[in-house]
Amino acid sequence: MRRSVRIFVLILALVATTVTLLKAVPTFGAYGAGIDEDAEAALKKLYASEPVAKMFAENAKAILVFPNIIKGGFLIAAQYGEGVLFEKGQVMGHYNTVAGSFGFQAGGQAFGYAMFLMTDKAVQYLNNTAGFEVGVGPSLVVFKKGMGKNLTTSTIKDDIYAFIFNQRGLMGGAGIQGSKITKIR
Repeated sequence: MRRSVRIFVLILALVATTVTLLKAVPTFGAYGAGIDEDAEAALKKLYASEPVAKMFAENAKAILVFPNIIKGGFLIAAQYGEGVLFEKGQVMGHYNTVAGSFGFQAGGQAFGYAMFLMTDKAVQYLNNTAGFEVGVGPSLVVFKKGMGKNLTTSTIKDDIYAFIFNQRGLMGGAGIQGSKITKIR
């Protein structure tokens, strides 16, 4: 009996957290007003908090920014967000990211991430595939806070560098995840 009450309380907390996060984050249509501005504002905030991100921007061939991604679940989780591809400061396209995972996990969170595409190969892979699968294709390095202290423009050697930012909510556990990025046509 006590175990079923704990599980019920955990599920209730998960639902409440997810509903709260969904209310707090605006939704966008494929070409919804505001997504470009949100992506630009997210990049400026990232540059202010992570100076190494500004260094990547100066050398990147393109930057793919997802300002608001929502993730939630219990044992099975899903996430979704829409973003913008910038090349030389100009909007070159709109993308979405979808991921699912299975494992010991519970909660809900919202976050953003920016992917700095450093090579022409990485940009071509993004543009020429029916969906960019994270972990397949060009090499990807994900940065955590303070990780890039010793990086210089001469030590950048991977195809893509990603920064996660603006994390809100609570999501914990471990699972197997697959993620795909697709151009919105």
